[in-house]
Amino acid sequence: MSEKTKLEDIVSLCKRRGFIFPGSDVYGGMAGTWDYGPLGVSLKKKIMDEWWKFWVEDREDMFGVDAAIIMNPKTWVASGHTATFADPLVECKECKSRFRADKIADGISESVTTEEFLETHTKCPNCKSENWGPIRKFNMMFSMHVGAVLPDDDAEVADKNIVYLRPETAQGIFTNYKNVVDTLYPNLPFGLAQQGKAFRNEISPRDFILRDRECSQMEIEYFVRPDAWEEDFEKMRKLQHEFLENRMSLKTENIHELEVPAEDRAHYSKRTIDFMFDYPNGEEELMGLAYRTDFDLANIQRESGKNMEYRDKNTGETFIPHVIEPSIGVERLFLAVLSTAYMEEEKDGKTRVLLKLPENLAPYRFCVSPLLKNKPELVEKAREVYDRLREKYGNVTWDDSGNIGKRYMKQDEIGTPKCVVVDFDTLEDNTVTVRDRDTTEQIRVSIDEL
Repeated sequence: MSEKTKLEDIVSLCKRRGFIFPGSDVYGGMAGTWDYGPLGVSLKKKIMDEWWKFWVEDREDMFGVDAAIIMNPKTWVASGHTATFADPLVECKECKSRFRADKIADGISESVTTEEFLETHTKCPNCKSENWGPIRKFNMMFSMHVGAVLPDDDAEVADKNIVYLRPETAQGIFTNYKNVVDTLYPNLPFGLAQQGKAFRNEISPRDFILRDRECSQMEIEYFVRPDAWEEDFEKMRKLQHEFLENRMSLKTENIHELEVPAEDRAHYSKRTIDFMFDYPNGEEELMGLAYRTDFDLANIQRESGKNMEYRDKNTGETFIPHVIEPSIGVERLFLAVLSTAYMEEEKDGKTRVLLKLPENLAPYRFCVSPLLKNKPELVEKAREVYDRLREKYGNVTWDDSGNIGKRYMKQDEIGTPKCVVVDFDTLEDNTVTVRDRDTTEQIRVSIDEL
């Protein structure tokens, strides 16, 4: 990403090359929703697979769960979301537009009061007036009815059937903590990891996939002894950098740690570090690391009546574990990866757009082409090379559209590291031309060495 890169450039590339489309586009769209095309699905899956391998498969102290999206509504009472999961909403009295106050005014936090907001003299982004109503707290959970609720049912009947789409994946982990302890009885510290959808009724979705109403989360609840949380918190902090910088290839200088002050922390957190990232539209939150104490398990024990204590295998001591939570939104990481990889280079008076995606994340590792698609002997040989590479690597694409220069341009834009071209020399010596995405250099390589 260069200093001139704009978010609009990446949005345009995503739609042009099949990474991301506006949700329900054929019907005029749906604010805060996005659909992933063929290349977006591939990149998203690779990001999630890399996260799972790093945090779960490569460790002995991590285990996976996959909880239901719709949970017993008592879950959200115990977690505090019913009472506190809210953003500051402000309405313009002139045009009746509604906004999240802390996102349209500078220098204020989520806990802003009406007086503090009015002192900023913020103008309405829609009509440019400065006539605001009071700050109101807006709960962001999506509610719905489960089961048979009819239009003529009274409010009491309807209320008994209200459930929520989960606003975070974390609670599905906490509600399964006892199940895992009873079945696996792992040693402390241990973690439970989950990937899945979460839903937040954002007041004003914006900034592409940075703030949307339906997202995917990757979260870990790491259960620790109460007296060891600081040491384990620091380990997790360092591991987050290792994952972001080494596995996702994000630049160190674009990642910043923000120690969140008490008044801005979530209701469950005693310490939070937000990992901020330099996106094209400015610095935004990429992920969070929170110390949740025993807030969740203690609340579950109180509300459910089920014992959430852990018995130490060596000492027999019983206690409710404390929790450290690394949490990241897939969409935010997706955009960080794209932003880092996006480049524009001037060469011979022309601008070349390319995605310098690392091989472990690139949707395709190779693109195979015949030099000319109207020469059966070249197509047949290229298909042979394509089949061999696809059998070995899986993520290999075929392209015989347009001339070779246009194919290179297309593959540069979608991040394919290597293009393999079968030409007439291939028929003679069994070598192919391999062109490097980043340097544009071309070399001859034996097919057996690919």
